[in-house]
Amino acid sequence: MPHPAPPEVSPVLTPTRSPAGPQPARRSPARRSPARRRKTGWTTRVVTTLSVVVLASAGIGHTVITSLDEGIGRVDPFGDMKDRPAAGHGMNVLLVGTDGRDKITEKERRRFRLGGAPCHCTDTIMIVHLSADRERATVVSLPRDSYTEVPTHTGHRSGKRHDTHPIRLNAAYAEGGPNLTVRTIERMTHLKVDHYLEVDFISFMKTVDLLGGVRVCTTQPLKDRYTGLNLSPGTHLLRGGEALQYVRSRHVDGASDLGRMQRQHKFLAALIDRATSSGVLLNPLKLREVTRTGLGSVRADPGFGTDQLLDLGRAMRDFSPRSSEFTTVPIGEMTYQVKGLGSTVKWDEAKARALFAALRDDKPLAPPRPKRKAPAAVQVDVDPGQIRVQVENGTATKGLGKRVDDGLAATGFRTTRQPVDAAAGKAARRTVVVYDSRWDRSAKALAAALPGSELRATPGQGPTLKVIAGADFKEVHRVRKAPPPATPGPEPTVVTGDEVVCP
Repeated sequence: MPHPAPPEVSPVLTPTRSPAGPQPARRSPARRSPARRRKTGWTTRVVTTLSVVVLASAGIGHTVITSLDEGIGRVDPFGDMKDRPAAGHGMNVLLVGTDGRDKITEKERRRFRLGGAPCHCTDTIMIVHLSADRERATVVSLPRDSYTEVPTHTGHRSGKRHDTHPIRLNAAYAEGGPNLTVRTIERMTHLKVDHYLEVDFISFMKTVDLLGGVRVCTTQPLKDRYTGLNLSPGTHLLRGGEALQYVRSRHVDGASDLGRMQRQHKFLAALIDRATSSGVLLNPLKLREVTRTGLGSVRADPGFGTDQLLDLGRAMRDFSPRSSEFTTVPIGEMTYQVKGLGSTVKWDEAKARALFAALRDDKPLAPPRPKRKAPAAVQVDVDPGQIRVQVENGTATKGLGKRVDDGLAATGFRTTRQPVDAAAGKAARRTVVVYDSRWDRSAKALAAALPGSELRATPGQGPTLKVIAGADFKEVHRVRKAPPPATPGPEPTVVTGDEVVCP
């Protein structure tokens, strides 16, 4: 039976009256200048913990990962908490990445631009919901600059009582540690947090390296002078340090944190794909090594240990990118001005309420799709609907031209729907895309739908491209126009992992 919906209360502005419990001791927060803040943008050490959950996948038993939880640091984020939200269905894990960097070498600091002073706050915040049947994981990113009001609490270092006051979400950790972070997020979302995981990024780099790197792809150049990221369009195998640059970059386009969170989602999906397809799950020694490395910089609540890793692993034995879905909390205003804080991110309260209600009721966010697995569409720079194509059959195989024309039309190209036979002569062994160099981007998009085809620039061809179907033709691959960079305030997109990994 679905859990009853919470009262219609603002997920952002309604204070919680529960008294704060004792907080774990932490160093006092350091104020950051805008320039320094840009330098401390490394993110998703939470990817490490997600990889550990996936890599704990089952069948191996205690002989492989027993006692691994002895290496996990412990923190009690739930101490003395009262008036918490009622439990829903499934499991909610709060994953936070802090900006600590004590174990980074000077060489790594220089190479991957990891200088600057830490703010001792949460740089990345994600809620991971695991469905009750363990067949689906939903990852919701919460912008670190989200506007909220922390409940009344006692400072974890000063011991002083603080009344409710406005704050950016990532600063809750600096003021009150994990306990205040959990209380604040539970009040904003009305979700009960079942487990808390906090990670650092040194183990993230090592875990990616142990997996042999993770493959990412981009249709646009990605360059960030703050992190040093510099990727050309295409597919790249990223090692640990490069992967860290990829997930923490926020100056590659005008989308700032929203664009960064979308890239984090892509990387998480690619990491799951790598872990489940590389064979590491079937190699107990490799699995133990990767898992130990991944847990090296993790802090968790006392209730999360070996048994939980094994339970999740058994349930997620057949986990895949398709089993995961990613989104960002709906944004109402990207530059919400608050006196004393400046610019913050304000959630769309109604849409955020609906999103978290779906998680509480254990409902998927992505629309249902047919069970049949179809290849993911290749993202291209030009909308196929803007590309006019004439198909010619360059072989003696009857009907080949129509097959190619039908396939291209099905994926959106403006074919003439009147395929013809090529001029008499030697049969074409290879499929060729003939184009005018002024329409080279359109030609590349068309070639992406015809893997292995040859691009042939021909002056005077004009805006209509020509495909000469050769004997090597097998099928047309689906393509779609790459989405534009995220802009402030749109409704977030929910995607499953197999839609964002490289084709």
